[in-house]
Amino acid sequence: MIYSLRFFFFLRYAYTRPLIIRGITDNTRFRFLCSRASLLSEYGDRTVRLSTANTHSYSKVDVPFEQFVEFLLTPQDVSTLGSETLYFFGDNNFTEWHSLFKEYKAPTFTLPNTSPAYSFGIAGPGTGVPFHWHGPGYSEVIYGRKRWFLYPPDKGPEFHPNRTTLNWLTEWYPTLGIHERPFECTIRPGEALYFPDRWWHATLNLDTSVFISTFLG
Repeated sequence: MIYSLRFFFFLRYAYTRPLIIRGITDNTRFRFLCSRASLLSEYGDRTVRLSTANTHSYSKVDVPFEQFVEFLLTPQDVSTLGSETLYFFGDNNFTEWHSLFKEYKAPTFTLPNTSPAYSFGIAGPGTGVPFHWHGPGYSEVIYGRKRWFLYPPDKGPEFHPNRTTLNWLTEWYPTLGIHERPFECTIRPGEALYFPDRWWHATLNLDTSVFISTFLG
């Protein structure tokens, strides 16, 4: 059965279109370890590196993990710039977080000649990363809900690189004609989204969200 699903994935989706995946892996244990209480108990005094949530960003801020959880996971205002939005995703010391990552069961579908690299994230409601693209991978929601907007490689979106996804959704999205609108979906706990290589995508966290991405490089 799993072999048939893998073949179907490779044939229909691996290089051509996004796919929502449900029920392939059981991450109950990982979800427990990602609860607020568990994360603060294990990592509260660790330093984490936050990034600004804009397309062309190199700004980083180091803060104690407890400070990030207690004071920075606040709802996003539509007028806030991406350069003013601090986002915890990707800049994780693998040695310190290894005990957490080893409990995660990534989707079993892979691409030839690739190996997985994990990026763990936590973000407040209304935050998100504006449009960008990179190689293929998965993103699974552990807590909360994450809305995705996607365009194929040959149909790049119009957006301001320092405006947030919330701002784009509020001001730009309503002006789009029906054929200009992106593919979109909302990913919930236990679901993962597969995105092919070079697909443009932006995200919007509808709740305080915990998520993990698997990049296939």
